[in-house]
Amino acid sequence: MTSRSDAFGSAAIALIKAGLWIWVLFNVGMVVWVALNSLKTSKEIFDNPLGVPGAWMWENFATAWSTSGLGAATLNSILLVTVSVVLIMALAIPAAYAVARLGGRSSGPVATFFAIGMSIPFQAFAVPMVIISIGLSRFMIDWITGVWDPRITVALFYVVLSLPFSVFVLIGYFRSLPGELEEAAALDGATPFRTFRQIMIPLAKPGITTVAVLNALSLWNETVIVLMLVPNQRMQTLNVALLNFYSNMQYTSNWGGLFAGVVIVVLPMIVTYFWFGRRIVSGMTQGIGK
Repeated sequence: MTSRSDAFGSAAIALIKAGLWIWVLFNVGMVVWVALNSLKTSKEIFDNPLGVPGAWMWENFATAWSTSGLGAATLNSILLVTVSVVLIMALAIPAAYAVARLGGRSSGPVATFFAIGMSIPFQAFAVPMVIISIGLSRFMIDWITGVWDPRITVALFYVVLSLPFSVFVLIGYFRSLPGELEEAAALDGATPFRTFRQIMIPLAKPGITTVAVLNALSLWNETVIVLMLVPNQRMQTLNVALLNFYSNMQYTSNWGGLFAGVVIVVLPMIVTYFWFGRRIVSGMTQGIGK
């Protein structure tokens, strides 16, 4: 009976590994296919969609960058993602540490509260976000500044929607750190804030890096909120600019430029994941276990 169960378990593991490898190869193949087509003419894309480019059309990237507004959109995306991630981490790190170090029975329910926030579907926030955005812009224009940048509203929603995940993951990571270090620091006369800043944050750096990178990748891919809240094309992000570029294909048929735009959008995410891949995996596995 034991041998049968072991054989079944080994077969299941082998099947899962095979399925994962197939999925990985499929995604790598799609990336290579998009990259190759970004260097072809529109005619060559339809005549030879799976082949190597006959003439390497590097000018497709210049066309996508200039004529579709991807240059300004890239700056908007970098600005929004950077500001949002900084604000998310500035709020999530102390909040997660405080929850992780709560005494008694309070820690569990508070962590569950953040977990519930992760489970609420985005569609439930769509209409309230539009209403809040309109009210906030009117209030700021009428009473405060006279002008209002809708990208500020987008950044605020990015922070609010990303906090449940960020705090929940960091709670588990801070719980995995030994509490004896804090006791030793207290005996040496360190204040709680100094212990948190100089001891606990450096020890939690892998988890913090993981959460920051995952938030950056998620916000870089975000499109719907910008479409809903930013009507000005000069303020829209890279993904929205790519959608607008795609809408113009019916007039220009510049498919090589469109593939080049996709590469421009996807390449930063691929490079970021390759750079931080191991840290993301280690940070997630250490935090989830607690």
